[in-house]
This record gives sequence, structure tokens and C-alpha cells, in this order.
Amino acid sequence: MPDPSQTFAIPASASGQRLDQFLAAQLAELSRVRVQELITQGMVLVNGAAAKPSLKLRGGESVAIVGAAQRPPLRAMPEEIPLDVVYEDEDVAVINKPAGMMVHAGAGATDDVRNRGTLVNALLHRFGVLSGVGGELRPGIVHRLDRNTSGLIVVAKNDQAHRQLAGQFAGREVHKTYTALVQGWMTEEKGTINSAISRDAVRRTRMTTRRGEGRTAVSHWRVRERIAGPYGRFTLLDVKIETGRTHQIRVHLASAGHPVVGDTLYGAAREVKAPGRDPLALARNFLHSAALEFSHPRSGTILKLSAPLPAELERFLARLRSC
Repeated sequence: MPDPSQTFAIPASASGQRLDQFLAAQLAELSRVRVQELITQGMVLVNGAAAKPSLKLRGGESVAIVGAAQRPPLRAMPEEIPLDVVYEDEDVAVINKPAGMMVHAGAGATDDVRNRGTLVNALLHRFGVLSGVGGELRPGIVHRLDRNTSGLIVVAKNDQAHRQLAGQFAGREVHKTYTALVQGWMTEEKGTINSAISRDAVRRTRMTTRRGEGRTAVSHWRVRERIAGPYGRFTLLDVKIETGRTHQIRVHLASAGHPVVGDTLYGAAREVKAPGRDPLALARNFLHSAALEFSHPRSGTILKLSAPLPAELERFLARLRSC
């Protein structure tokens, strides 16, 4: 949360902007929804008085944040959802998550919606008790995968395992390899992208490398296959990441001019076309967490786990390769 003593003098250049829009641009660590909660709960004063998120600024006002927004607590509930368990013992489980499943409940939906259909709900039904280090909304969750990314994710069953695994992730000791299909041909056979990532100041659902600030992020890529066919050129990549920033691979590859296929948020085409053929569309991102390597939190044994490409991605590749 922002410092509750923060005060902003509204410049003339902000005249005509909504209050929530102005604050969202100033408070890069918060989503616009969180900013709106601050305002509607009276935690933002304009010239000493409460205001609405839609207030149009004129320039010259004083805007002060006087407290933190309070949110009703959410608690994840068990839900009977099938899981593809790749590895399991008393301390840890590794799940092959399908695309379309959120890892845990999000802040941007109603309580009913955001409390259903998540990986956490499925985990609680399958395993019962998980690590509580991450809180009641994220039991067992050590790291995340985007909703439309499939593949391997590590889950901690107890607090000791969670803390040990979190230390490995923080120390960049966990080796993560993804499979990604991008638009166009990469110019080199391999490379590294190390652009810092921050939240986009205008489109709050996006991350960006363009602000010249943010958190360090490192992605190494290598060409596995170059595809040229009736639908155009594509490159199948192996991507290894040292850090785990929000949307990291998607943002980095898009910044290189090669968005991940299916990732319309970062500029990918909604469908690919070829003369005399039906257009191809992918209802998810072509990004898959294919391999994980880490030390077992209790024994120290190195675990090397992998998950094959989902059938829908294999079918998409086959269509692209067809002559």
C-alpha cells in the first residue's frame, strides 16, 4: 500500500483527468481497482474533502492519501476439480496446470466468482492441508503461472517446505524452462533479454519494459524450430527465466517484436490467415511451463520434472506446419 501521508499537488497538465486515473498513474504499485477502493472508502481527500473516483481534476488541487483501503477477507474453499499431479510426497506436489485456470482468487472480481474454479480450490480438495505461509487465499502457493499459461507449478504442503522453496526461488536456484511460440522469425539462434519490468501507467492490466524503471528481469531464449508455411513465419522457443516477474516472458518477447502467439494483450494477432484456408485462432497463449528443476525442501535431492505440450498446442503446431 502507498504511504498514507502522501500528498500530490495536481499540475495544470492533469486538468480534465479523472481522480482515479491520475492516482493510478502516480501509484504504480496499485491497480486502478485498488485506487478506486481507496477513494470510495474516503482514504483520499481533495482539498481536504472526500471525493468520487470520477471527479474531474482542474489543476491546482491538493490530493492527500490518509489511510489504507480495507477489504473483506477472502478464504479459499475446497472444490472438486481434476488435477494432473506430476509429483507428490509429504512436503511438496508439482501440478501440470491447464490453461484457463487461475492459480488463486484475484482481486478484480466479485467474491463469488473469484472464489471458484482456481488451482488453490482444487488443491484444497485433493490434499486437504497446505502451507499457510501465503495466507488463506493462497495456501501452498510458492510461485505463479498466468491464467492462460499451462504447465508445471510447485505447491508446498507445509510451512517448512514453503519457506525453503521460497528461498530457492528468491535465490534463483530453481531452473524453469518454458516452451513459447512467437510470431515471426527470431533473427538470432539464441539470446538474452534483461529489460526491467514495471506496470504500464496507462493500461493497468499490462506490464512494460518502456518506462526505464521497475524490477530486474532476465530471460534466456533459444530457437528450437523455425516454421514457415501458408500461415506465415513463426519461431518455437525454449525460454529459461532467472526471475519470475509478472508476465515476464510475454513482455520480454513482445518487446523484441515477437509476441507470443495468442497473447493479444501484448500485440499478437487474434487469428492467423492463409489464402484458401480457414483462419487459425488460439484461445490461450502459446506458453507452457515445460520443465522444472529444484532441490527437494527436506532431502535436498534434485528433482527434475517435465510436462509435454498440451494437445491443443500440438494441434496448432501441426496446422502451422501443414503444406
